[in-house]
Amino acid sequence: MVGEKIRRLRLDRNMTLAELGNELGISHQQLQKYETGTNRLSAGMLSNVADVLRVPIASLFEDENQAQNKTADPSARARAECHSWIDRTGSTERLGMMAKVLKVMSAD
Repeated sequence: MVGEKIRRLRLDRNMTLAELGNELGISHQQLQKYETGTNRLSAGMLSNVADVLRVPIASLFEDENQAQNKTADPSARARAECHSWIDRTGSTERLGMMAKVLKVMSAD
């Protein structure tokens, strides 16, 4: 159940196995084993996954109905996706460009 939830969150954020694996410091093969339930995640890895995906650890254990109620807000999903892209950007120059684009878009 936890592995499936991680996979769903990863896909919601448009991340590949390799991208999330890189951020976690593990191979994409190891991440795939976690997602499929072949290998179990340690408490430390659960914490790392939650940090990288920007979710509370408890949400990794929620059943689908609880999760749907929390992600039903489209703006919350969009914010989470934006945070995911920003967090994956390593270039200061690109981050500055993103900030300028967001500033222009928010000036209604």
